[in-house]
Amino acid sequence: MKRIALFLLMAAALAAQERRLKVLVLTGDMDQYHDWRATTAVLKSILENAGRFDVKVTEQVPGLTARSLAPFDALVLNYNGPRWGAETERAVEEFIRSGKGMVAVHGVSYGVFFGQEFQGRWRASSTGDAGWVVYPEMLGATWKPENIGHGARHVFPVKWVDREHPVARGLEETFLANDELYHRMDLRPNAHVLATAFSDPKTGGTGRDEPMVWAVPFGSGRVVQITLGHDTSSMSQPGFAAAFARSTEWVASGAVTQGTRAAAGIVVRPDAARVLVVTGGHGYPAAFYSLFEGYDDIRWSHATTPQAAFNARLKDYDAVVLHDLYNDLGEAERGHLRAFLESGKGVVSIHHAIVDYTAWPWFWQDVIGGKYFEQPLGEHAKSEYKEGVEFVATVAKGAAAHPVMRGVPPLPVDDEVYRNMWHSPKVTVLMETDHPLNDRPVVYTGPDPKLRAVYIQPGHSESTMRYPGYRRLVHNAVMWAAGKAR
Repeated sequence: MKRIALFLLMAAALAAQERRLKVLVLTGDMDQYHDWRATTAVLKSILENAGRFDVKVTEQVPGLTARSLAPFDALVLNYNGPRWGAETERAVEEFIRSGKGMVAVHGVSYGVFFGQEFQGRWRASSTGDAGWVVYPEMLGATWKPENIGHGARHVFPVKWVDREHPVARGLEETFLANDELYHRMDLRPNAHVLATAFSDPKTGGTGRDEPMVWAVPFGSGRVVQITLGHDTSSMSQPGFAAAFARSTEWVASGAVTQGTRAAAGIVVRPDAARVLVVTGGHGYPAAFYSLFEGYDDIRWSHATTPQAAFNARLKDYDAVVLHDLYNDLGEAERGHLRAFLESGKGVVSIHHAIVDYTAWPWFWQDVIGGKYFEQPLGEHAKSEYKEGVEFVATVAKGAAAHPVMRGVPPLPVDDEVYRNMWHSPKVTVLMETDHPLNDRPVVYTGPDPKLRAVYIQPGHSESTMRYPGYRRLVHNAVMWAAGKAR
């Protein structure tokens, strides 16, 4: 009898562990700085790929009641919009108090729920509205309006400071974030910090460790707030995915059964192209990062300075994508990049990166085969640009069979045009335009057939970056530069 009872207990425990936890994502509005549609899709994918959750999304939160929330084990909050009304807010409070949980992500850290209003920036309510009074207690934090902000977005390490907490147990001590680093938040005494990051003054930070992940008891339930997760790129970092998925399981069940890795929306193949994306020196839409997401054949990393990009670790990649703007490189960085390219690996240069490293003749003459003249030089006049121009790039005659052009249609874009550039007579033009404000070549491979180099001129506007034909072009170019074109 004892053996039967033990077996039944073990079976019940196993069944409880295997039962998918039911999660409801609350979303439908955000402030102007966050794209809730895109980030909600990634959050949902992370949880579904973890194999532990049954996930639903609601974009109509007002009207939810205790009865409609009852089937769920946890909520995910990805919302910063108008109040929900007393009944729905009370239902969320009681849902957590009853022993269930919630994970709050990034942009939920300020706004109307805290009694703030937006007047060019977030400020205390001009009417004295205190907001949702219980909300700061649930999240374990407040943020004075004058302190709301962060330094420059960059790549930084996040350190687990309580490695025995179920969310962090078994994970590496640190993980990399590619994100905004929120600072000067005021945590309440009920907040237990799980992870921090150093806010470097060099990037506009505070010079101290800032909380990134913390846990809050609320009644019999649990809340975790994660200040990371600004956009789909930041959510695609493996460290964020693991922290988010494990936090969701913990708030839902009080335990964590998952492994130490979580897929950020897609399972990447072992033979995927290893790509280093280089930015810095020029602004660009956050949608740029979406060009590398949603593929199982690309595994990408990000560098924001030449020093971080072109060092001894460069050899670990198959291709480099340039979307930076630096006129020159140090001798050490030049050496690493030249050795990389001469080893047979490739580079994709996008839009304003045509100005890259123009103090280094080998790069712009022999590798890229093009140059934008910021100032007149000798007999060559200054190049010209104009934003917000509609033009069409079409496949050049004889170029349709090139791997970069496979499946790429004509591209009608609203983008920035360039005129009066220098192009090597040895480049192979893949796409061209007849717009009078733009030079004829729009996409081309470099002049040296031994070097894998592609230049793609469009890439200034978010609409271009989200256009399916352009995404196909960039993906093809990356795979060709990496030597993995099919």
